[in-house]
Amino acid sequence: MKKKSLVAGLSAIAIVASLAACSGDGGGGEGGSNAKPTNCTNKIVNADAPVVSVWAWYPNMATVVDNFNNANDDVQVCWTVAGQGADEYAKLQTAVSAGKGAPDVVMLETDQLVGFEIQEALVDISDLGANDVKKNFAEGSWGDVSQGDAVYAVPIDGGPMAMIYRKDIFEQYNITPPTTWEEYEAAAQTVKDAGGPWFGNLGSNVPAALTALFQQNGAVPFDYDLADPQKISINLDTPEVKEVMDYWAGLTEKGLIGTEDQFTTDYIAGVVGGKYATYVSAAWAPGYLTGAGVGQGDDAGLFAVAPLPQWDADNPVSVNWGGSALAVTTQASDKELAATVALGLYADEASLTDGWKTQTIFPLNKDVLTSDEFVNNEVEFFGGQTANKDIYIPAADAYEGTTYSPFSVYYYAQLQAQLVKIAAGDVGGSQAATDLQDIIVKYAQEQGFTVE
Repeated sequence: MKKKSLVAGLSAIAIVASLAACSGDGGGGEGGSNAKPTNCTNKIVNADAPVVSVWAWYPNMATVVDNFNNANDDVQVCWTVAGQGADEYAKLQTAVSAGKGAPDVVMLETDQLVGFEIQEALVDISDLGANDVKKNFAEGSWGDVSQGDAVYAVPIDGGPMAMIYRKDIFEQYNITPPTTWEEYEAAAQTVKDAGGPWFGNLGSNVPAALTALFQQNGAVPFDYDLADPQKISINLDTPEVKEVMDYWAGLTEKGLIGTEDQFTTDYIAGVVGGKYATYVSAAWAPGYLTGAGVGQGDDAGLFAVAPLPQWDADNPVSVNWGGSALAVTTQASDKELAATVALGLYADEASLTDGWKTQTIFPLNKDVLTSDEFVNNEVEFFGGQTANKDIYIPAADAYEGTTYSPFSVYYYAQLQAQLVKIAAGDVGGSQAATDLQDIIVKYAQEQGFTVE
């Protein structure tokens, strides 16, 4: 199948997968960078300057955009929230398929980049200034936005993973932070035998987190190169993936962990109420929990954080869950100007500082990661623990990057379906991995890929 057919097939599937989220005008960039959008969420400071439209959703974007517009006379940003995550991606996919309506610059999670790259919806900005800022980022985070020498986005933040835990529960049951997943299970059993709470949770709605744990165990679920877009390697029915799936299925079967979906009111209530001893998550989790009212008032200092347990203590592996970047769309009429915005927005010291101090982001820019203020920050959520220096920065520095699927939405949906079956006791971990492999291979072939 020719590349054009492959792209069209992926485009159609992406629309179907997210159709329910497609509604309304996303504040689009139709007309490109030379247009004068009138539906900006923010104020345009210099009315005579050309305007670049941006879709982005972070809570402090109003501050970030104002910082940029106040500092730049030659270009202004018109910012719109077109939805967060899946809602935005659905609107962007609609615009890509229609050939109009996309913004000049769009915020995307790094695991979604390849799906739009393959549709030629994003601009290679390597020669538009991206290579000049490459030195500001670690190899792993830069690799996540690149394909060979091409660069398709500028990193903003990441999600190096770690283990948040309840200090009071660990003290009550005389538990020390486990350094391996074997120790994690042993501690979970100890707490259960003593009549304690679940040790952790694996909701079906966190397939990206579980995929990161596959990679931590040495798995390479997808191997894909944009230079040869018809070929893909899919490796889900492997010993590394099966070991991880069997492990979490075993914890579930033994009643050591919960299986309710995360990011819900009930789940947050469980975290606050001591229903779980640990929360295996990413560096953005403290900000998310703080925003949900956790870790404040009487609960301040209730939590601490430790390194992510390892599958092999002698060969530790750092993995990432989440994180976003700014990309230039091919619908931008002035791509160089749009690249200037993508490179400069959320890159100045004031915006980055506001981002990490409000726990909105875990920044990837080395100017912040190496600053004394950030490194030695005593994180209030963790009762003054120097979590950046001790946990998150080492994890971010050690992260080597990954290869994401060009159809992440579909893959995550199918992995989620397998997790639902595991939670219900309908399938074991190894069988779930085998079934997932078959489903994803079939889908890839239907979309025109040659699976190697």
